[in-house]
Amino acid sequence: MSPRPTTPAESTEVPGVTECDMKIDLPRRDPVKVRIYGERSGVAGAPLILHFHGGTFVCGDLDDGRMVARLLADTGAVVVSFAYPLATQSPFPGAIEVGFDVLEWLYKNRTKLGGKGARVFLAGEEAGGNLAAAVALIARDRGHPPLAGQILLSPMLDPCVGTPSLRKATDDVPQCKWAAGWAKYLGKPKDAMHPYAVPGASLRLGQLAPTLVLVGQDDAMRDEALTYAGRLRTAGNEVQSIVLPPASQWAEALSQGATGECPCAVTVKQHFREFFSATTPPPAE
Repeated sequence: MSPRPTTPAESTEVPGVTECDMKIDLPRRDPVKVRIYGERSGVAGAPLILHFHGGTFVCGDLDDGRMVARLLADTGAVVVSFAYPLATQSPFPGAIEVGFDVLEWLYKNRTKLGGKGARVFLAGEEAGGNLAAAVALIARDRGHPPLAGQILLSPMLDPCVGTPSLRKATDDVPQCKWAAGWAKYLGKPKDAMHPYAVPGASLRLGQLAPTLVLVGQDDAMRDEALTYAGRLRTAGNEVQSIVLPPASQWAEALSQGATGECPCAVTVKQHFREFFSATTPPPAE
């Protein structure tokens, strides 16, 4: 039986963006909480995005993903952000298994959610960027569903937590929140070798959807994100990598979670629009 959305639990209006909380039914799973941002624009081929919030794998919820989801929705996209299982209760591969099932649901309901010809994207920030990258690999390996692109925002990709940018951000403190998050997410030592757990270490990165990687200059995740962008490019994928200047305060905005505002919202949304324009063909006449 095809999964279907249930009655919305809560609906709110925010400037320029409609938000709706609901639960969706998935085969062989408990209902999953989602928050849908934006409305169908009536433009054929508009972006429809499955969004993964941040939280170092161990914390975060739908509220923590609001800032990024609203930035995406402000560009005319419909964004479905969902409450994936956290590593404290469900380490790898729990979150990506649910994530792929939600992606399948979103694809089946793409016309209802995003309108005629809606094209499906993945997006995520920090730990959510890792999960989005992993689900993109799964979709490639299974040959379905087709993705129009993936947006990785300061993605958390290196369990070694030893890059210069991360050491600088943590003052070389070994037990930082990112290290603790990885330790919870990788429930078994061998998980660190699995490409779906650590996409940044995958040996097969070809034939992936076009990718936008966006980080801040002072971002702890800067080095691992740019390394991944370079490896994707070398593997023959279309990749845009953007480094926002320190004045943008991008990393600070992400770390504020549910209460965060984005001083560089105008710039970030312009990068999103350019990416969607480059990856989405013009509507058929």
